[in-house]
This record gives sequence, structure tokens and C-alpha cells, in this order.
Amino acid sequence: MAARLSLGEVSLHFGGVSVLDKVGFDVEPGQIFGLVGPNGAGKTSLFNCISGHYRPSSGSITIDGEEVRGARPASLARHGLARTFQHPALQLNQTVLQNVMLGAHTRLPGGPLEWALHLPHTARAERTLRDEARALLEHNGLGWATDVRADELSHGLHKGIELCRALLMRPRLLLLDEPAAGLPHSEVEQLISTVRRIRDDDDITVVIVEHHMGLIAALTDRVMVLDHGRKLMEGTAAEAQSDPRVIEAYIGKDAPDAAA
Repeated sequence: MAARLSLGEVSLHFGGVSVLDKVGFDVEPGQIFGLVGPNGAGKTSLFNCISGHYRPSSGSITIDGEEVRGARPASLARHGLARTFQHPALQLNQTVLQNVMLGAHTRLPGGPLEWALHLPHTARAERTLRDEARALLEHNGLGWATDVRADELSHGLHKGIELCRALLMRPRLLLLDEPAAGLPHSEVEQLISTVRRIRDDDDITVVIVEHHMGLIAALTDRVMVLDHGRKLMEGTAAEAQSDPRVIEAYIGKDAPDAAA
């Protein structure tokens, strides 16, 4: 079942520098929610707070009403959260299947010692997860690459591998960090279809950071615009694109298509 995400007045400080200032929003179960803003607005820092890579200085982050602020990524995975990164962190000398299986550890019974010893119950679970990973790759158009090393594939395919790895965790809340970065137009169109299918077929709430406003407009139910670590506005993508404050925030910035 898709999760509900709620942030209340989340702030983040590094030393005396304010990175995020009392940012709050709610994402309802099954929504696709976009985080947009100029370069340096704080989008990735906010993602890092939600996904447990940064601990906010103050504020509240809840998943289905349960406070998770400051929880580590492994703990958040048990709450149903999975995340992709702008630059996929793959093991380039391993196969596509091996890379996807790296997302399976949260679903394996026991602990690292039992996994290393290949005890019968962990071996059975691993075989089941390997079959599921193969099916995910097939379903997402990567079945042909199952046994290909990651370093033989393109950047766009790396993003597809990382997405399959996240989906193997069976998330209820999926964070996508600039999934369209570096993709040609044809692959962006495919990405839009894929994210819609994930939301609809797998009942997953999706939060997406993206500069590509065409993708944001096509996908999202609502967006929040950040500027200098503060919430500038929240509404539909169309409302954001026509908001004078948003247009002004992008003037002279390195994201010309974001205000288009």
C-alpha cells in the first residue's frame, strides 16, 4: 500500500549556514510529487534528509504518521522507502543482475553472518529474490542485459538498473533524484511511462527531484518549489510555471528549461 509522507518545518544547518529553513509539505498515498527549484535551492539536501543521509537540525518527517527524522537508510527501508540517485552508484565490474540484487538485502532473513554462510533458509530466500530481480529486469525492458557487466552499458541503462534495484526493495515510497538527467528525449518519454506504471500498478507514492519541467508537468499531481532553502510555493506544475515568484527565481539561473 502506498505510503503518506509528511514534512513539518524541516530545517538543516551546517555550522552557521542555513541550508533548509522550515520546509514543510504533505504527499498523499499514491501521488507523484515534484520538488523543483534553481540549482543550489536545497532540493538534494531535502532528499538527503528524507532518505536518512542527513539528519535535519529540527522539524518532523513522518511516514504514515510515524516519526522517522534522523532514522538511518536501512531503518527507512523497513518503513518502505527506497531511493535512486542522480549519479547511479553501481558496481561496474558486476553484472546487471548482481547490481539489482544489491537492493535485496533488506528482504533477506537473518543477518550478514547467515548470508555469508548460505544457510538453507537464506539460500532459499536469495533464490526467490533472484527470480524476482530477473522478472523486474524483464518487465522494465532490461531482461536482455541480465548477465551483462554494468560497465558495458550506457548512462541511461544505468539509471534503469538502479530503478530496478530500488523496486526490488518493494517500496511504498520511492524517491527519484533527477532520473531524466543526461537522457535523450526518447528515453525521457519512456521514463514518464515507466514512473506512471510504477505508481499505478505497484501502488507506490513517488517523490521526484527534477530540472526537466516537461517531465514534471507530464507526471506530477503537485509540486513544491524551493529557493535558497525555503519553500517558495506549492501547487500544480502549471501553477508553478506561471507563478511570478518562480519565474523570478530562475532568472539568470543555469536551468533555462525549468521556467519554460
